[in-house]
Amino acid sequence: MPVKVMIPSPLRPYAGKRDSAEFNARTVGEALGHLTTQFAELRKHLFTEEGKLRSFVNVYVNDEDIRYLRKKTRPRRTATPSASFRPSPAAFANKKY
Repeated sequence: MPVKVMIPSPLRPYAGKRDSAEFNARTVGEALGHLTTQFAELRKHLFTEEGKLRSFVNVYVNDEDIRYLRKKTRPRRTATPSASFRPSPAAFANKKY
């Protein structure tokens, strides 16, 4: 079943100006993997060179912060899940990757 990933405004230029994308994924990690495969320019804004999620990127599943759940391996639990990520506004202030 597809999961809808919401793309925040500051990152839309790196995602073809789209506000969301849908992927078949069982975990948050899979959804983010599909997202950064489809929109390669997003990868450097979401992940470090070591492949870890950047500390200023907050990921939510159905409005629940995954830091308080089982991180990227959390399985989807609802029939119509949605995922979103929200970078801290400070993350974009004069930041070069």
